[in-house]
Amino acid sequence: MRKMDYQNVKGTTDYLPDAEKIRRDIKRTLENVFIQYGCKPLETPILNYTKLLASKYGGGAEILEEMYTLSDRGERDLALRYDLTIPFAKVVAMNPTLKMPFKRYEIGKVFRDGPIKTGRLREFTQCDVDIVGVDSQMAEAELMVMGLDAFDKLGIKVIIQYNNRKLLTGMLEIFGTEAEKINKVVLILDKLEKIGLEAVLSELNEQELATSTVASIRDFLTDQGNSNFKYYESFAEQNEEVKQGLKELKELESYLDYMGVYEQCVFNPFLARGLDIYTGTVYEVFLADKSITSSIGSGGRYDNAIGGLIGTNKNISTVGISFGLDVVYTAMSTTSQELKENRDIDYYIIPLNTQKEALFVASSYRKKGYKVECEMSTKKLGKALEKANKEKIRNVIIIGGNEVESNQLTIRDMFSGEEQVESFQFK
Repeated sequence: MRKMDYQNVKGTTDYLPDAEKIRRDIKRTLENVFIQYGCKPLETPILNYTKLLASKYGGGAEILEEMYTLSDRGERDLALRYDLTIPFAKVVAMNPTLKMPFKRYEIGKVFRDGPIKTGRLREFTQCDVDIVGVDSQMAEAELMVMGLDAFDKLGIKVIIQYNNRKLLTGMLEIFGTEAEKINKVVLILDKLEKIGLEAVLSELNEQELATSTVASIRDFLTDQGNSNFKYYESFAEQNEEVKQGLKELKELESYLDYMGVYEQCVFNPFLARGLDIYTGTVYEVFLADKSITSSIGSGGRYDNAIGGLIGTNKNISTVGISFGLDVVYTAMSTTSQELKENRDIDYYIIPLNTQKEALFVASSYRKKGYKVECEMSTKKLGKALEKANKEKIRNVIIIGGNEVESNQLTIRDMFSGEEQVESFQFK
């Protein structure tokens, strides 16, 4: 019989206990922050009708190329969700009685058959928060502050770059960009920091834009004043989109300034977030030390999606933010942070030929609410203590014959080396 070649599907991975503990700690931290901000939990199906996910209100052509599709026994066209946004928009569309504003969070797996790089797999976990029913930039401000709060609790220093799609598309209109090419040009400008000015200009020329349009875009990209809102005042008089985008950016900035997070939030006039779904503010979260160059969180306003799914084309104010669990885990793994204490185990019990008594003590401590691991192998004391040190377990209970006879427990603090004896009634 031929031996099976065991391996994971490309773009997927197994997380062994040491890694999964960190990932679950990240999830718990994020979930606690989401709850603290008044968000309600939601769970949506991984399987969806292809028609829903391929809607023009979905992820756009770039993501649709990466969508996993399949069919069931009834030959229905299905797909695995590529994000949590469209399934959420579907929920709101299907439940018109939801009280607004509605704030939800969801943590779940999504799938994209795309390129693999550091922190990005083909099966990965997203942690999303969305707010429906708030017209003002208060919603964007709260989600951005929440993101900073979450990463602060995770011990990760981040910077949030933000922009407004109306401002950017309005500027492109002024420069003479043809309407049907604007989305493509937006995607190209979004790559400015990744590929550089000359590569961007080269791609723009491939779009067969007018020479004057490319020249105007080049001037825009290289103007030292483009990061200042005053730069856009004269353009706002020429174009309603620029006017509206600038107004929203100023409102957002006033919130960020008042909340004291202005220095951690940076206006980037070329940030676009490639998805067609976005209609206003967009933002991306980056590591302050740039040890990972791709974003570890992102989001924005998408007011057309829910109305589009309902079929009314009504604008329904919706803003979201998403954190990639896998890339956050990668970020934490690449820092020099060390977990000072294993928070998954309160007590580690080592039996010295006292297995029954050890199980009894473990059960007693668990009933008190403690997290307890009882050693079930025949490890000698030295090896067991070595394990406790390696796994950073603070409290170790050693149970030998003397302890059982005297109805006592010896509890060793592995961090200080101190031992204390406590009374315990064995059977």
